[in-house]
Amino acid sequence: MLKSVLSLAVGVAALALTATSALSAEVTLKVHHFLPPQATIPKHFIEPWARKLEKDSGGRIEVKIFPAMQLGGKPPALYDQMLDGVADIVWTLPGYTPGRFPKTEVFELPFMPTNGENTSRALWDYYDGNLRDEFPNAHMIAMHVHGPGMLHVKGEGVRKLEDMKNKKLRGPTRVINQLLSTLGATPVGMPVPAIPEALSKGVVDGTVIPWEITRALKVAELVDTHTYFSGDRALYTAAFVFAMNKEKYDSLPDDLKKIVDANSGIEIGADAGRAMDLADAPARKVAEDRGNAIIQLDDAETARWKEASQPVIANWITEMDGKGHDGAALVQTARDLVAKYAK
Repeated sequence: MLKSVLSLAVGVAALALTATSALSAEVTLKVHHFLPPQATIPKHFIEPWARKLEKDSGGRIEVKIFPAMQLGGKPPALYDQMLDGVADIVWTLPGYTPGRFPKTEVFELPFMPTNGENTSRALWDYYDGNLRDEFPNAHMIAMHVHGPGMLHVKGEGVRKLEDMKNKKLRGPTRVINQLLSTLGATPVGMPVPAIPEALSKGVVDGTVIPWEITRALKVAELVDTHTYFSGDRALYTAAFVFAMNKEKYDSLPDDLKKIVDANSGIEIGADAGRAMDLADAPARKVAEDRGNAIIQLDDAETARWKEASQPVIANWITEMDGKGHDGAALVQTARDLVAKYAK
């Protein structure tokens, strides 16, 4: 009886504390994203960021996180959900809406990125100088990329360029799908949550993703091989945004804006990129423990892939020129920034 009374008392006290905390918050921010809460970015980036914002504001800001599309819709709808106020903040890929953010695509071009952390710093600098007009109604909290993108394929997998021929491979964005096609594969576009079912049902033979997300999706259990490249540049990466509805940001009191600003910018994006980098090794170990083949293409073979992927870069430059942008200059700017932060 005493135990029941004590349990009830503890429960009432916890409820009262929660209610008091909720009542004391002046602003509630709803964050929406497409991954399960145990995945790297939700667990090691979005959740810590939210709790820090609450702490720094003395509880005046409350952050509610809705993972795995709990507010409804499909992942490609996230950016518009932020614009429409369905969510106040979203974490998503611009590339999920093909052609909408063309200048952002430069970081998805083949053999552009290094690791997630340093390339994320380069992406923020590029955003600051070249991308603000692509996101006019968003208050950008952070931009980042994932770690080295690679191939995860069933059977004998990919051990040379010719092995790409006729393989159905999932790709995340327009540019990366163009790359897969140029290299001989048949690209199948889909958001990352759809990968396990597509692999298990044979819709695709493999996928391109970084090591990090393979663990949450259990990809190592669905493929047999994992292929990456020699040198200091990865096959590809994908750009992410952590963006806030501009009207919501503008409605904040000035002192709370400063708190949001202090938790935004280049190093916040680098934190996200670093979280993804750190998750690569444990995910790789899962594949190793299962006995999957992990294949690193040597310098000579990597050079063949770089040469074969050049038309993707040339086509992108032509497309940008047609939109009134200097495509070659954008590519060079991105390369220079990646090199700057790689040092």
